[in-house]
This record gives sequence, C-alpha cells and structure tokens, in this order.
Amino acid sequence: MLKHVLVPLDGSTLSQTALDHAIRILEPNGKITLLTVVEAPSVPIYDFYPTPTTAVTEYSSAIHDATPYATEYLERLAKELQDRHRLRVEIEVDMGEPAALIIEAAARLNVDAIVMSTHGRSGLGRWLFGSVTQKVLSGSTRPVMVIPGQRSAEREKHSKDTNAEKL
Repeated sequence: MLKHVLVPLDGSTLSQTALDHAIRILEPNGKITLLTVVEAPSVPIYDFYPTPTTAVTEYSSAIHDATPYATEYLERLAKELQDRHRLRVEIEVDMGEPAALIIEAAARLNVDAIVMSTHGRSGLGRWLFGSVTQKVLSGSTRPVMVIPGQRSAEREKHSKDTNAEKL
C-alpha cells in the first residue's frame, strides 16, 4: 500500500478511470494529489482572427480562462473522493507541457507513484498527438501505473477473441 499517489487528469471520463486504481493501492490514511495541466496549443490558429495581435490576445485569454474550469473540475472530484472514500485529497492546476509538468510534480511532491490512464492511441493518432503517457514513462523517476484506455482494452479483447476463434 502506498502513502501518496499523483493522478493526472485531463477532464475526460477516460482519465478518471485511474482514480479507482489509485484508491485501491492507497493505504487507509493515504493521500491523492489530482493534477490537471492546461496545455496551450503549440500554435495559435490565426485564420479565425482578423489580425495576429488579436489572435495572440485571444489565444492567451483562452488559456487563462481554462484555469478556473480546471480548478472547479478538480475541486468537484476531490470533494467526491473525500466524501465517499474519506481520503486526503489535494489538487493542482498547472499550465504548460503536460508530461514535463506531471514528472516535475511527482518529484516535487515526493509521491510514491503516478497513476494515469492512456487514451490508447496508436499509429497516426499517436504520431499527431504524441503520448503524454509515453513521455511520463520515459522521463519519470517514480513508478508509473498505466491504466489502458477503453479503446485499447476493447482492441485487446477483440484480438484475443479473434485468436481464440482461429484455434
């Protein structure tokens, strides 16, 4: 049983599947830190704005406007975890590159492990969007528990079923 785990969340239901696993590996008086990283797109989309100045202003504003929503999201989840499971829960919202900030938070908070789900992208999707999970696995000095995404789990089950039929 672990004393402190970090659970990165991106606002998706899929990312929240990591919470059940984190709860199971925590000791009774353990602590969970929920982290959401508001990621700025690498390039603002200028086509939608009349001038580049407007684009930069709107771009910056949109990123900063996301922070209160992320905080509200984490506060809601934290309250639910505290009420239902009587856990100690802390929240953090950061802005920047998700994998780097997850790794940094894990080290700074001295967590025992990072528990996160993966969206299960492969091929072109992974190439286009990258894999935060893969970057965390590669860069973290802390243990990382990866919960497979639903699509990934469904593909694996389908593959096993198909292979069983061939036998």
